[in-house]
Amino acid sequence: MSDRTPRNRAPQRRPDKVRQIAYRVIRQVNGEDGYANLTLNKALRDQRLSGRDAAFCTELVHGTLRWQGTYDAFLTRSVSRPLADLDPELLDLLRLGAHQLLRMRVDSYAAVNEMVTLTRAEVGQSRSGLVNAVLRKISQRTLDQWIATVAPPAEEDNVGYLAIAKAHPRWVIEAFAEALATRTPDAAAVAEHAESVEWSVEDLLDADNDPPKVTLVARPGLSDIDELIEAGASRARWSPYAAVLQGGGDPGRIQAVATGRAGVQDEGSQLVATALATAPLEGSDAKWLDLCAGPGGKSALLAALANQGEAVLTAVEPQKHRAELVRSNLRAIPGEHQVLVGDGTKPTWPAGWYDRVLADVPCSGLGALRRRPEARWRRTPEDVVELRPLQEALLASAITSVRPGGVVAYVTCSPHPGETREVVDAVLARRPDAVLEDARALFPGVPELGEGPDVQLWPHLHGTDAMYLALIRRS
Repeated sequence: MSDRTPRNRAPQRRPDKVRQIAYRVIRQVNGEDGYANLTLNKALRDQRLSGRDAAFCTELVHGTLRWQGTYDAFLTRSVSRPLADLDPELLDLLRLGAHQLLRMRVDSYAAVNEMVTLTRAEVGQSRSGLVNAVLRKISQRTLDQWIATVAPPAEEDNVGYLAIAKAHPRWVIEAFAEALATRTPDAAAVAEHAESVEWSVEDLLDADNDPPKVTLVARPGLSDIDELIEAGASRARWSPYAAVLQGGGDPGRIQAVATGRAGVQDEGSQLVATALATAPLEGSDAKWLDLCAGPGGKSALLAALANQGEAVLTAVEPQKHRAELVRSNLRAIPGEHQVLVGDGTKPTWPAGWYDRVLADVPCSGLGALRRRPEARWRRTPEDVVELRPLQEALLASAITSVRPGGVVAYVTCSPHPGETREVVDAVLARRPDAVLEDARALFPGVPELGEGPDVQLWPHLHGTDAMYLALIRRS
């Protein structure tokens, strides 16, 4: 009889399916170092969520992960013991509940009850009382009230205030502020766009917290913008190959994307790849190299652009599984383009073999925090330091690999000075055979590119990831 429900007790409610899926995705990200976008997309497919349910689940996952550090500050004031003493599963349930209460249009009573029910199902009845008590405390203040309670006054510690109010680690805010301070708008930009020129770190943090729209790339010679527009997208602002998918949804439903004639690619990534492809070049222009290619988005655009002339792309990637992703991205692009599994710092080709080289080096990814919500809490200042030798080695290899007169594009998806200009300056100080050129002319129509000669794109100014490009010519 012990397995039967007592007659005087109603059966326990089942947890809400969408919340349960979101919670399990968050656990995979925080507990198994998963990537939010990959884990969530797989869950949505496997559970066949679409429409409003998919949108709700996406906001639960991305929003909770994006604001996790801020919610932890609030929870510290609401839990009677250190958060480090809580089981990780319980802490993620509290974060998920806090997000619904503070940043979503979910009724407080319903949010608390649903999270209590989910707690019973996921970690047991004994934990549900704590979740109920803590979330009721959280619900007693609005988000602004919690920020005013927990954050230091902005006039005393502005970075500390922004860390809570804008959900970014302190070290990231300081790095962003340094990068912005060294990249003042050029005089022409100020004169032409006086009202729009804005270099506020607060605006940058807000842009990081604004989920990006899905941007598509029409690979030239295979697809065009008109085809993507007919499929429901709209023309993007800067890249001639970019379109924005309105209303979200699965880009794979678009035939051009499903067949590889188009793809999903941030407009900033398109711009830096196009800049390399269109940089002035005298003499031979037949051999292009993508030195660290995985997962292959830039490789695919470069290969399509190479086909507009008579060039062939070689894409190099050290990890076999990522090399397969590059091959998949190149599947629809004709030509004798090849993918090699190898270490870009140890070239197997002769020095000076290539005419154009892309060195899109591994980096912290701080320029893509808006689409990788977990990265801001996962990365540390030590990551930037540890990546520096590899970045310098890859740039040096790229310069050695290009012929005299050829061009190298050093690219990172990070605005951190330690991954951008400092790397370039350090390598060029050892390479008298290479010179930094002004790259701004390779971004036609894009305003507010700073004083040059390198280019830093920004989410709050350009609506792109914070892509960096330095154009280097071998002498």
